[in-house]
Amino acid sequence: MTTIGFLHTADVHVPVFHELRAELAPGWADVHVVDPALLADAQRDGLTPELAGRVDARLHELADRGADLIVCTCSTLGGYAETRTGDTGVPVLRLDRPMAAAAVAAGERIGVVATSDSTFGPTGELLRETAERAGRRVTLVEAPVPGAWSLFLQGDLLAYAEKAATAARRIAPEVEVIVLAQASLAPAAALLTDLPIPVLSSPRAAVRQAIADASPA
Repeated sequence: MTTIGFLHTADVHVPVFHELRAELAPGWADVHVVDPALLADAQRDGLTPELAGRVDARLHELADRGADLIVCTCSTLGGYAETRTGDTGVPVLRLDRPMAAAAVAAGERIGVVATSDSTFGPTGELLRETAERAGRRVTLVEAPVPGAWSLFLQGDLLAYAEKAATAARRIAPEVEVIVLAQASLAPAAALLTDLPIPVLSSPRAAVRQAIADASPA
């Protein structure tokens, strides 16, 4: 049985990704590791060698538990995590790579909504890299959401999504596509269905890509 491993930095993501895996690959299995301190320390200190070592340990833990492929669901740490494929022994996919490809295909002016400042750098780098590989140019319009992250930590997920949706609406007239840069922001997409431009979130696209990558040739 093929198993997808998920490295999370919040417990709330476990049921979301379990349900997506069950829906999209019902004959498969999933295993999860949750370590909120990884993101908290990255937000405070950046990706230090000590933190990188802890990410490595968590990836190895998932591999040891039988993961055939690992998805890192933290946008801040995903770029580093995917470089560890060779060391881990199984492929590692960053959550937002499939979303980035869709965003670059959708337009040149891309709005980026994020509630953690540590997300803008990695997401911006990914979008620019993806655009360069596709032979395209992109302009990024950032939409920070002040005060929202504390709502997420408090478990007020509805207010969190509403605050993110408000930020997305603010930049919508300036862009051709909006990306909700963190997995935690996916519920905000349901509040933005009236916008005349695509609003992209990462969880479903990432699980679809993981299934495609882990499926036998």
